[in-house]
This record gives sequence, C-alpha cells and structure tokens, in this order.
Amino acid sequence: MAIGNAMEWFDFAVYSYIAVTLGKVFFPSSSPAAQLLATFGTFAAAFLVRPLGGMVFGPLGDRIGRKRVLAMNMIMMAIGTFCIELIPSYAPIGGAAPILLLAARLLQGFSTGGEYGGTATFIAEFSPDKRRGCMASFLEFGTLVGYVLGAGVVAVLTAVLSQDDLLSWGCAFRSSSRVRWV
Repeated sequence: MAIGNAMEWFDFAVYSYIAVTLGKVFFPSSSPAAQLLATFGTFAAAFLVRPLGGMVFGPLGDRIGRKRVLAMNMIMMAIGTFCIELIPSYAPIGGAAPILLLAARLLQGFSTGGEYGGTATFIAEFSPDKRRGCMASFLEFGTLVGYVLGAGVVAVLTAVLSQDDLLSWGCAFRSSSRVRWV
C-alpha cells in the first residue's frame, strides 16, 4: 500500500518541483509569472477533483472490494502519468498541449482521491486492533517517501542537465514520418 501511495505522490512532487520548466513547455507566454500560474493552476486542478475520486471509489470499494478498486486507482494514475509523458509541447500542437496536460492531471487527481481514502479504509479494516495505528502510518510514510524521491530526482536532473536539456526532455512531436525527441 505504501509503495503505491509513494508512486502517486512521487508524480505529484515531480510536477510541482519542476513547475517552471513545465510552464515553459506547455504554457508559452511572454510572462514567466503567467507560465508558473498556469502550471500551478493545472497542479491545483488535480487536488480539486480528489474529493470526487473519493466519492466515486469509496462506495465502489464497498460494493466490489477495496483491492479491485485500489488496483484500478493505481492503473488510472499510471495511465495519467504515461499520458503526460506522451504529450507534445505547445510548439507542435498549440493549445491542445495544455488541455491534454489538464486532462491527464485531472485523471491523476481523481485516481489519487479514490486511492488514498480506499487505502486508509483497507488498512483500518484489516489491521489488528493493537497494530492499526502503526499500520496506518505507512500510508503517510509512502507520501513522504514519494515526495522525497521526487525532490531528489528533480534535484539531480536540474544539477546535471542544462536548462535547454530540461526543456527538451520528453517533448515528442511528429517530424515527417517518425517520432523524434526535441
């Protein structure tokens, strides 16, 4: 449970720590402040849909089982993350880039809302009474580990790569008949 939680919060951490670069890639503007605000607005949107994820997946977990719902949540988070990796920058597809980024972030937020509450309930239901608090703490430990790993990855990337390399990583677009990495 803590591993899945760590992976989800790793994604959230990386996005927030590299927001300036994401703003330049997905929200071109003459104003760096506008880029950063747009990036954090997209970041905030994922938090706004989290309660909806909890409202949908909580009752679903009661009906079909928490393990199934948690597996669905982790798959949804992975799909959202994978989609972000495939979104071209603003340059080749224009306004579709930030819209696709927002859609992927909404999927991540929705799945995280279902995962976190479902995991907490799962732990509370299946932990022995005397170990419930200790077992539940692993959920928060996963959050911490995810954020720390995310910060570490971004720190290493920003220390090792130039700003141009950071801007070009992961932005694919079609050039003639092949995909190339910009």
